[in-house]
Amino acid sequence: MKVSRQGRVWKSALILAFILPSIAVRGLVTRDVVIVVLSQGDPYHASLAQNLRSSIQQQAHEANQVVPIVHLTHEDFPHPGVWTVVPLLSQLYTIHGSNSSWLIFCEGHTTIDLFQMLELLNKYSPTEELFIGHALRDREATIIHHFAFSNDPLQFRYPHFASGFAMSQALLKKIAYRLDCGDHPDMDFSIDPSHELALYIWENGKGPELTHASQLCLRNHPQCASYPLEFHACGNPVAKESMYFAVKTCSKYHKDRIPVVKHTWAKYVLHIGFYSESKDASIPTIDLGVPNTEHGHCGKTMAMLKHIAMIAPSLQDVRWVVIADDDTILSVARLRQLLSCFQPSKPFAIGERYGYNVQRSPQGYNYITGGGGMVFSMATVRQITGSTYCKCPSDSTPDDMFLGICLARLGITITHSPLFHQARPLDYAPEYLNPQLPVSFHKHWMVDPLRVYEKWFSKVDQQMEADYLAQKHVEL
Repeated sequence: MKVSRQGRVWKSALILAFILPSIAVRGLVTRDVVIVVLSQGDPYHASLAQNLRSSIQQQAHEANQVVPIVHLTHEDFPHPGVWTVVPLLSQLYTIHGSNSSWLIFCEGHTTIDLFQMLELLNKYSPTEELFIGHALRDREATIIHHFAFSNDPLQFRYPHFASGFAMSQALLKKIAYRLDCGDHPDMDFSIDPSHELALYIWENGKGPELTHASQLCLRNHPQCASYPLEFHACGNPVAKESMYFAVKTCSKYHKDRIPVVKHTWAKYVLHIGFYSESKDASIPTIDLGVPNTEHGHCGKTMAMLKHIAMIAPSLQDVRWVVIADDDTILSVARLRQLLSCFQPSKPFAIGERYGYNVQRSPQGYNYITGGGGMVFSMATVRQITGSTYCKCPSDSTPDDMFLGICLARLGITITHSPLFHQARPLDYAPEYLNPQLPVSFHKHWMVDPLRVYEKWFSKVDQQMEADYLAQKHVEL
């Protein structure tokens, strides 16, 4: 039967309609990508990362595709600065520079749709220097980003790590070359690795800016190639009786900061001590006999920990010790939920992780920045106070940094949680905070701490306290 020219055109169009999408999807296959999970080694976080790896492997198996290589950094790359990404890149290029098109980075609590990710990356060329992620922008210059771009913070984009981000093979090659030539990030302190990595890649305008991809999502929706899981408690919140809160203060702040603590989160704790350099019966404070210093506070913090270890026999139910500043704003309920995922019987320390010299050297170290709160198992407090490795060089030595050195010497790895915050809410991109259930913020400077507490923490603390009192009533 003779087919008209018009019929042949329609037939060709139909064939192309079926073929072209499959060609586009097949342009990039699972073996072309390597996935790097910025994982942690404690049982809870390791389990999240292992579940992510299993999910990726299962997706590939179900599609009869080659399983992509998935690295868990706590298993494959033992380096104190692995969480900042830069120390990984030369090694990743050596291993994968010639056998992959894209490196995909994410965190342990990221979810990845493998084939949505391939479809996204297939829109770009791996031979171009490309850095792709969900773009965050600061609304004002902030201390956590070293006040970069103070004239116009909105101009600079950096990726939301937990949403996942990708580097092309060409960009990885360039960065590996820079690092091999000794061109390392010019900073001693690592605070926010996403901003610092974007700055290093941008190279003062000589390198690529971040390409925003909305499919790397902040929350789950049907078009997402990846998104972060919201935190969920691992069981019942830890008992109020199991927590001791130690508030570090000084006479200068007894009258303005301590009332804020007492009118907000301290209402929901059973065991709390206010540690100062002087007695104040109106609070009351515990006089440590250590003079106050303008900076550092190592002597005071170590004296606090020794006092807690000393009174521990009278606090037999206490398993967790929380060290907070007098201008730390936190949620007791959220902290109780978070700690349900960890075991206090073993040495353990959690908070917001910073690093010193970790991008340039394996001899660098991590530490918990103190303002957002430091949480130790009682087993850790006993180890710190009983060790000859943990004696302060001076009273004014930075306490959080020295505790990082101390924990490293004791072989206790710091666990990072992004739910602790060293700065104020306005110091973070709203898109970064909004998907979170924060545990803490820090500082009263140019904010009303009562309003901060009311907005972020009051409701959840009140609800958990009501549940606690109802349970106590049932028990009676």
